[in-house]
Amino acid sequence: MITVLIADDQELVRFGLRTLIDNEDDLACAGEAADGLAAVAAATRTRPDVVLMDVRMPGIDGLEATRRITADPALAAVRIIVLTTFEHDQYVFDALRHGASGFLLKDASPGDLLRAIRTVADGGALMSPSVTRTLVREFVTLAPRVTTPHPLLPSLTDRERETLVLAAEGLSNDEIAERLGISVATARTHVGRAITKLGARDRAQLVVFAYRSGLVR
Repeated sequence: MITVLIADDQELVRFGLRTLIDNEDDLACAGEAADGLAAVAAATRTRPDVVLMDVRMPGIDGLEATRRITADPALAAVRIIVLTTFEHDQYVFDALRHGASGFLLKDASPGDLLRAIRTVADGGALMSPSVTRTLVREFVTLAPRVTTPHPLLPSLTDRERETLVLAAEGLSNDEIAERLGISVATARTHVGRAITKLGARDRAQLVVFAYRSGLVR
């Protein structure tokens, strides 16, 4: 059972999300929060698998709440999907920089939202090529020449390192498989091993590590 915490300051939005989640056999609502501080407290108390986090909320906003949750070692297994009505590059960048596993617009279809929850709960990330390129572009803008190689990079095999670079450039597992002439399952395995060896939360954080290590420019 995948447990989901809903954090949004609009009661009607919370009701709709809760209804959608509770109608699925493999999902359950772990609780609700109407502001950022309550979201952090609820996550600490319930330790859900996934948090649906609104950006604009009273008190601290969803981005700061995301940062506090992902910074807590006790909540390392919690995954966060940031929801917003605004498709701004800065929101994408800040959400992922603060440790979110994905970014979704509130006008996404119910099916897309449910798939997003399951993807993130399974260890995946909502990182389309366009979002990945946005993240890398923001890093280039903010710190064009500062690189600090990840200390665990030498633990990667040559193929895992190659896969890491392609994933950080925004390629999907299917595209990585095609580029390297390997199966999709093998590509997925290499990405998963890179995540494990580098201690990344998920695929989203691999992009951060790859850029900071100077592997993507």
